[in-house]
Amino acid sequence: MKRVLLSLAVGLLVCGTEIARSADKQAARSSKEALQAFQDLIGPWKATGEPQVGTPQERKRNFWIEKMSWEWQFKGDDAWLKVAFEEGKYFAKGELRYLPDKDHYQLTLHTLDKEAFSFTGALKKDQMILERSDDKKNETQRLVFTFLHANRFLYRYEVKAKDKADFAPLYKVGVTKTDVPFAGPGDNRPECVVSGGKGTIAVSHKGKTYYVCCSGCAAEFRDDPEKYIKEYEEKLKKGKK
Repeated sequence: MKRVLLSLAVGLLVCGTEIARSADKQAARSSKEALQAFQDLIGPWKATGEPQVGTPQERKRNFWIEKMSWEWQFKGDDAWLKVAFEEGKYFAKGELRYLPDKDHYQLTLHTLDKEAFSFTGALKKDQMILERSDDKKNETQRLVFTFLHANRFLYRYEVKAKDKADFAPLYKVGVTKTDVPFAGPGDNRPECVVSGGKGTIAVSHKGKTYYVCCSGCAAEFRDDPEKYIKEYEEKLKKGKK
C-alpha cells in the first residue's frame, strides 16, 4: 500500500510540474507573439452594419457602411494592434493588446464622443468573445468576433441586463478586406520582416529590399533595421534545416 501511495504521490508531483511548466511557457509569450494570431487583420477593411432590433424592414433600412484599418504598433519590447475607423457609426479608433497574466486579449475602443471602453476575453479557434461590465447601465456588454476567412470576419455587439439570463444582440457587422478577392491567392507574397505576416510594403536597407505589412512595421523597421534583418535571416536559416 505504501508503494502504491508513493507512486501516486510521485505521479501527481510530475503531473503538477508539467502543468506548471506548460503554464509558464504560455505566460512567457511576448505580446508580439500572442498578437500574431491576428495578423490577417492588418490592412484596410470595408464593413456593413445592421441593427438587430426592430422589424426586418427597419433593420435593412437602417444599415450603415464604414471602413477600418489595422496596423502594428511598437514601443520597446511592447507591441499592440491599432485600429482606425472611417465614417464609423459608434467608434473612432481602438487598440488590441495582450494580457499575459491571464492569457487574454483586451480591446479598448474609443467612441465618437471620445469615451474609452475596454473589453476583455480569450481567443478560441476562430472566435473571440470580449466582455465588459457597465455599472451605470447595470449590464454586461459583449463583442463577439467570428473569423471566417483571412479576408472576412463578423462581429456583433450584445448586452445582458443583470436581471436577465441571456445576451440580446443590438447590431452585427460584416467586414471584408478591401480590394482583395474573398478567396483569392496571396500566399506567395513575401513575409514581413517585423511581424512575420504577409509583406505588402517594400522597404530597403543598404541597397537590399525587404517587405513589411503596414506603416507601423515600416516605422519599426526604420528605427532598427539591423535588428529585424538579423532576426529575419536567422528565421530563414532555421527554416532550411
